Amino acid sequence: MQASGGMDWLIQIAERLLRKHPDRITFLAPLCTFFLTVLVGTGHVVYTLMPIICDIALKKGIRPERPCGVASIASQVGITCSPIAAAVVAFVSISNANGFDITIPGVLMISIPACVCGLMAAAAASYHRGLDLDKDPQFQAKLKDPAQYEYIYGSSATSLDKEIPSEAKRAVYIFIAALCVIVLFAAIPSLLPSWDGKSLKMNIVIQIVMISAAAMMIIFCKASPKKAVAGPVWQSGMVAVVAIYGIAWLADTYFSNYMDEMQVMLTDIVKEYPWSIAFVFFLVSVLINSQGAVVVAMLPLAYSLGIAGPILLGVLPSVYGYFFIPNYPSDIATVNFDRSGTTIIGKYLLNHSFMMPGLICVFTSTIVAYLLSMLFY
Repeated sequence: MQASGGMDWLIQIAERLLRKHPDRITFLAPLCTFFLTVLVGTGHVVYTLMPIICDIALKKGIRPERPCGVASIASQVGITCSPIAAAVVAFVSISNANGFDITIPGVLMISIPACVCGLMAAAAASYHRGLDLDKDPQFQAKLKDPAQYEYIYGSSATSLDKEIPSEAKRAVYIFIAALCVIVLFAAIPSLLPSWDGKSLKMNIVIQIVMISAAAMMIIFCKASPKKAVAGPVWQSGMVAVVAIYGIAWLADTYFSNYMDEMQVMLTDIVKEYPWSIAFVFFLVSVLINSQGAVVVAMLPLAYSLGIAGPILLGVLPSVYGYFFIPNYPSDIATVNFDRSGTTIIGKYLLNHSFMMPGLICVFTSTIVAYLLSMLFY
């Protein structure tokens, strides 16, 4: 979709919304990055939008740290709300294997409203965060340097000057149609092809449908495979795969080896307070840097401890904790995109711009998801 120009069209739509309401960018920016991730299943699509968010904030006189910090968090929170994300598919398949009959739409009915509530809480907390730019002595000192002034205000980041061809819009329509097909199969499992009493697994269905959509984009939307591989989404994704795979593999090896010991250690706690498994999910995510890997590694353990499926669905937002140590590509990129220098990784590492919105978002999202899950399941 990016190679055909479809991503440029989506970014333009988001930018028009943000530039139409620049004074509300602290709330609208995370919603844009969140729904982009929900749509495409990866947080790496926001790299094109993040410089635009920073540019709009600067031109409006809003401290860029406010929208940028929570927008980066939102780009990763959307993983547990996307029908094609590995974390959601893994949760459904593992839950079904352990007797909790849940579908992908069933997960999204809980995770999407819960995460939106969490993001709005984080945005509200960020709305007056830090000093306004005209009152920030460090920022004002930078402006006295002509070179710094030119660097901060001398250019504009925008996608509105790009002409969107009809093929780009066609690619978006194909992608959305593919998502609808996936959701349809997920909502009505009886439609899945089956043989010998076994149905095709949803992860395979997603791969077949999305690869078919990619083929249609190549045929009908002039999407060049070479251009796709050279694009920032592919390159950032591959960097993340290389960076995270080793960590996830090492963590999975560790947890698999000490599964019995962890069961003994956690049994008494989770029997008394089943929701406390959320803290385990969060801490493991800090180490693994992947929500999908946390689900695959820890969800079977949670079920083996006797925790009910609805409780685990309620604490699903807690699998996002890798903002805690700011080493994830989206956080690092956001710091680099903020020309004002207000979005930072602090001297003591943990005092960074993503800590406060991340904690508020995950805490609020988990509570809301838990209440919704208890209400509906």
